[in-house]
Amino acid sequence: MKLNVVDQEGQAHQLDALAGWRVMEVIRDWGLNMKAECGGACSCATCHVYVDDAWLDRLVPASEEEEAMLDDVPDVQENSRLSCQILMNDDLDGLTVTLARSSAK
Repeated sequence: MKLNVVDQEGQAHQLDALAGWRVMEVIRDWGLNMKAECGGACSCATCHVYVDDAWLDRLVPASEEEEAMLDDVPDVQENSRLSCQILMNDDLDGLTVTLARSSAK
């Protein structure tokens, strides 16, 4: 399956992804510019992404914990999510996200 990522410089990347992997893990393992400091524990917001509007309704809604973490992000938008909280599955094949400036290394 594929994950489409636009980096902070506007460059598009199509990454191979596996079902059950967190979007953050895929982005990190392909070496893109993302801190992902807490490793997926939903405790740092350094894996902040913007989900393409066409995909928002396919995602599991953000938990209260995720929303609380996003409250501390300076560049939060309506389509902001923590990529550590999005698990790849067949329904998300082709998902498109953009890395937020706040997620940069």
